[in-house]
Amino acid sequence: MTWWSVVRFAHVMGAALWVGGQVAVSLVVLPLVRRLLDGERRARVMGAVGRRFGLLTAAVFLPVQLGSGVALAWRGGVTWASLAEPGYGRILAAKLALFCAVMAAAGLHGWAAGAGRAALARVMAVAALVGSVGVVLLATALPGT
Repeated sequence: MTWWSVVRFAHVMGAALWVGGQVAVSLVVLPLVRRLLDGERRARVMGAVGRRFGLLTAAVFLPVQLGSGVALAWRGGVTWASLAEPGYGRILAAKLALFCAVMAAAGLHGWAAGAGRAALARVMAVAALVGSVGVVLLATALPGT
């Protein structure tokens, strides 16, 4: 095992925890909370879950993903110019653009939920989840390095 294996592991594990967390909240926690709790308790529980997930995202997920992603790109010789090249470069560019869109949607979801804009929060949550699955799909499409 090399240092780069550890960096790649951190990158993949961070993505798995982020997307897995979104899926778990959407498919496990939310349906149960909707079924078992009244409106006020449901709002408190989901608000607490969202704040915790947001805190972990800002404190752990983003730094790990950005740091390990930049390190892996540097090791692979990725340059700004290479992001326009067919194959690895364009797929990575699409993954990075979608990742930025996902983070924006997640941030808007948090803001909308806190501001009491339930419809917008719901749309942004779905957009972040679908986009996250897209990021993983693009990551699996990257040619082996």
